[in-house]
Amino acid sequence: MSLKSVNDILGVLKQQAKWQEHPFERLLQLWPDIVGTVAATHTRPLSIQRDVLRVATSSAAWAQNMTFGRTALLLKLNQKLSEPLVDIRFSTKDWQPRPDYLQEKTVIPQEHPSYLGNVNISRTQVTPTQKSANTAFESWAKTMQARSHGLPLCPQCQSPTPPGELQRWQVCCVCAAKQF
Repeated sequence: MSLKSVNDILGVLKQQAKWQEHPFERLLQLWPDIVGTVAATHTRPLSIQRDVLRVATSSAAWAQNMTFGRTALLLKLNQKLSEPLVDIRFSTKDWQPRPDYLQEKTVIPQEHPSYLGNVNISRTQVTPTQKSANTAFESWAKTMQARSHGLPLCPQCQSPTPPGELQRWQVCCVCAAKQF
């Protein structure tokens, strides 16, 4: 009986773990990172048969869009999977919406960071005879000025910013979008 070193035993165990790894489970974990979060909500991998990945899509437009980019997806997936894929097929045939507990929740206006509450601003009524581009702009400018009165300023651009945006991003939404 020969004695093996701990490193040899660990090497054998590591190889066995690779054999037991299921490529489809690994693919399900990688899918949102590979295709992106938006595409992941409209696509769902179903199975791997004969090295071909079958993916359900929420609409024919998503199936077509994903088919156009399938070669790039194959390259990304094959870099991360232990067994390479030959092709990807997209179809709406087996699409089923996610259960309610997995659905993304809609944001009600009061929970949105840009929500200002009920801003009661007296609106000046413009009669049709007075309506022109200048009076419309002046009315809009007064309304915006009244709404922004008392709001904190964005530290970057100094524009009035809803407090929720400053709490969430520390800047206004325009400056936050520029950072991304």
